[in-house]
Formats: sequence, structure tokens, C-alpha cells
Amino acid sequence: MDTYFDTIIIGAGTAGCLLAKRLSEDPQRRVLLLEAGQHDNYPWIHIPVGYLYCIGNPRTDWLYRTQPEPGLNGRALRYPRGKVLGGSSSINGMIYMRGQARDYDHWAKLTGDPAWSWEQTLPYFRRHEDHYLGGDALHGAGGEWRIEKQRLRWDVLDAFALAAQQAGIPASPDFNRGDNHGVGYFEVTQKRGWRWNTAKAFLRPACMGRPNFTLWTSAQVEKLNTATQPDGSLRCTGAQVRVDGQMLTVHAAQEVILCAGSIGSPQILQLSGIGPGALLQRHGIALAHELPGVGANLQDHLQIRAVFKVQGVPTLNVLANSLWGKARIGLEYALRRSGPMSMAPSQLGAFTRSDPAQPYPNIQYHVQPLSLDAFGEPLHRFPAFTASVCNLNPTSRGTVQIQSPRMDDPPAIAPQYLSTPEDRQVAADSLRMTRRIVAQPALAPYRPEEWKPGVQYQSDAELAALAGDIATTIFHPVGTTRMGRADDPLAVLDSRLRVRGVAGLRVVDAGAMPSITSGNTNAPTLMLAEKAAEWIRQPEL
Repeated sequence: MDTYFDTIIIGAGTAGCLLAKRLSEDPQRRVLLLEAGQHDNYPWIHIPVGYLYCIGNPRTDWLYRTQPEPGLNGRALRYPRGKVLGGSSSINGMIYMRGQARDYDHWAKLTGDPAWSWEQTLPYFRRHEDHYLGGDALHGAGGEWRIEKQRLRWDVLDAFALAAQQAGIPASPDFNRGDNHGVGYFEVTQKRGWRWNTAKAFLRPACMGRPNFTLWTSAQVEKLNTATQPDGSLRCTGAQVRVDGQMLTVHAAQEVILCAGSIGSPQILQLSGIGPGALLQRHGIALAHELPGVGANLQDHLQIRAVFKVQGVPTLNVLANSLWGKARIGLEYALRRSGPMSMAPSQLGAFTRSDPAQPYPNIQYHVQPLSLDAFGEPLHRFPAFTASVCNLNPTSRGTVQIQSPRMDDPPAIAPQYLSTPEDRQVAADSLRMTRRIVAQPALAPYRPEEWKPGVQYQSDAELAALAGDIATTIFHPVGTTRMGRADDPLAVLDSRLRVRGVAGLRVVDAGAMPSITSGNTNAPTLMLAEKAAEWIRQPEL
């Protein structure tokens, strides 16, 4: 078995698959792609509603949990991360969302590099896009990453959209043009009613037939190998990998690229002696290079799920709780690839301000024609819809820290949700905004009744506490290996995603984001990988 390569990519998820395709286009570059999970041949990966059977499934999910969260009144949350070819793009909500132009202009400021501005990142979004409406100045066509409109609609969601407009939120036909203020149906990463993950988009068929490309699945990286160079500098030379129970050392002549995600990448760095010295010492790991920011700066979107009972309008609760309804759902998908089995977890979106004093849209709605007590639980038997709202730009910051020197032991994930007064205020204000929308005339024919959290809760303190009881993650962890300026003591990466102080090592995943984007994070991660691929292939840029 060959163990010598030019480039080793750790993690065949959203970023890793794109990088593998781009870098292996050079026939002189020997590329190894390592994935701890299995091939994406589990059927439920490819049926859009199959996320229900992939999240919480050890075949496709790392099965992480957070630490008990003080801001969530002591609750610990399930924290899904993809452990399969395609990574989280194989189990996520399939929503295509870039965020706002100001997000990237802020990155440019935080890194001191104009390459991260909206103007200079837009071409890298367009490069891999295949938008169903074709290409224009803001969207790409003919790329690997298929973006389509959803193949269903619901009367109750149409009514919510009209109610949002009556509450002052404009209709939006496209959330991805730099300003996502508005309400409309999300675009999704699907192709003709099937999930479109990054393994299908970037690995098959292109990479699989290349003689310079190697893929290992069930390949768990235990640690990175580093060596001190004659000039005293440190270099990453490869990794220790467990493949089907056999330990191998793989060597990289040029670079090792960590694409293991916002949880996996800091864990691997820390286990390799790269991270906060006190943490590593506590677990008996020799310090190779002190980087206190590894595992710090964790940011995530916390969604507050308000549920409203309705009357006289179809919802998935009723349809899915009858044998006839289930048969109808299955038949519609079998014949047309449409209907509830083609659904993303959320269909309708809205971006607005939590209160008029906010300078820009700072909250996002994910609206669903269904309700349940918690993700993975059965649907309620009464007709209802859910309006989940999240703070797009939380000020709370958490950590990812190893709990032992063993890779098999999951790290401690502590997002520290609602740990700042600003975040608690936005939580209270956003619940009031939800009530304002639902009170508009467009929804009145369906007699919406607030079932959760309940109209008895009115004060800031009550609503913030209720948010702690009913809120959950929307699966957008970022920032744990953030890039930044040279004078930023917590910056792990430079603006070209290279690990500071360790030659031959980059991190290319959502952990590199210095601040969270204003929306779902899969599309920004692909853009990061697109830029990284160009820098690796053309270092002079």
C-alpha cells in the first residue's frame, strides 16, 4: 500500500471533496483523501427527507453531544456532524445560503486581506454553481454544485409568507445576492428531487478514475506528524491513520490539509500537540506548537422553535399520521420526485430585524408545515406549523476541547449559547417578532394558536428563559480554527488558511471562518475550499 503522496486531505466532507477534485486535476500531484466514515451508499442519504434517518445514525453521524449548557437551563444537545463520504453535505438540510455581503467584508477586515471581501469571494461561489435559472452576474451555471427550487408548496407556508409581508418584510425571490432581507422559499442543493452531496458533485465520476487520486474510507486520523527543520521551524510531514484496524503512517511531500470540520479539525490539532499548552499538558500530550486559539471561538446558530396549532389547512402532521397520507407521500415521490419526501427540513425562510434599532437583518426564520417535541421525535397529531428563528450574529463564544489523548473519545463541545446579554435580548425580541408575524391577517383564517412557548410568557426575562428551554442548534458550528491577522493572539490560521507556525499544514473547513455568516454555512464552506484550491495550485496569487 502506497503511503507517499504530495497532498493529503483529511476529511471527505463539503470542503474535502471539492479540494480533492480541484487538486487532482494536476496529473503530477498525488492526492490522498481520507474519510473516517464509509461510502455514501446508504439509501436514505440520497432521499431528501432521509436526513431523519441519517442524523443520530452511527453509520452517517459522529453522534456528538454538547456539554450541559447553562444558557439552555442545563440541557445538553445532540450535535450532528457527518461521518460518511460527503460529510455533513450528506445529512444536512440542503439549504443553499451564502449569507450577506457584509459578512465577507467583515472577514476582510478581521484578516486584513481584501481577498475575503464580498466582491472578491463572489466569483468563487459562482465557479462551482449550477443554478437552475442559469448564470448571470451573481450566479453560476454549468458547475458541479446543483441548486434548484423546491418541488413542493404548502398553503400554510404561503400564508406565513404573506403575513411576513404584512408585517413589513419584503418578498424575496433570491436570498443569495448579497442582501438576504426578505421572505421566500429556500433554494436547495438537490438534483431532480434527489439530495446532491459533495461526493456526487465532485468525486464521481471525475476523481475516481484518476491514477493520481487515492481515496481511503474507514480511515481515522489519530494524529498529525510534525518534524523540526534544520532552520528550527516546524513542518507537518504526514499523519498516523488507522485503516480497518491497521495503523499506517502516511507522508505528504507538499501539504496536509485538514478538512475535518469545526469539531474534528481542532480535535486532531490538539491531539497532535498543536493548541493551548495548558489543555495539552492536562492530558499528557507533548506540546509541538502553542496555538491558544485552537478550539476557541466556537459560534453557532441557536434556533428558537415556536409552534402554532392551526385549523382548516393541511400540514404534514395530519398527512403523515394516516396510512392513506403515508401512501400518498410515497407515491408522489416515486412518480414525480416531489412532495414531502423531497422536502428540506425547512422550506420557507425569512430574514429581518429583531427590532427596528438593528442596523441590518439579524434574525433568520426556518418555517415548516409540521411540529414535534424535538428533532427525531414523532410529529404531533394535531395540525400545526413551526416558525424557528435564530440570531444570525451571536456574540456568545464557545469551545471545543479534547477530554483525553485518545481520538476515539469525543471532545467536549461547549457552545455557551445565550451567555451574553445581547444574545438573550435578541432571543426575547425574536419571539416577539414571531408573534407579530403570526398575528397578521393572512394567517387569521387558520386561527393560529401559540402552543409553544405559550402566550403567558411576555417579559424579556421570561422569553429569554423560555428560549433556553425550547431552543436547539441548527447545526452551523464555525470558527474553532479561525483565520486572522498576525497580531491576533487567537488566530490559528493566516488569511491563506495556513496554520501559523507549522509549515505544510492548512485548515480548510468552517472552522476557518473568523465570524459566522448570516445564514446556513454549507455554501460558504464550499467557497472557502474553492479559494484554497486556487491558492494551493497557484501559490503566487
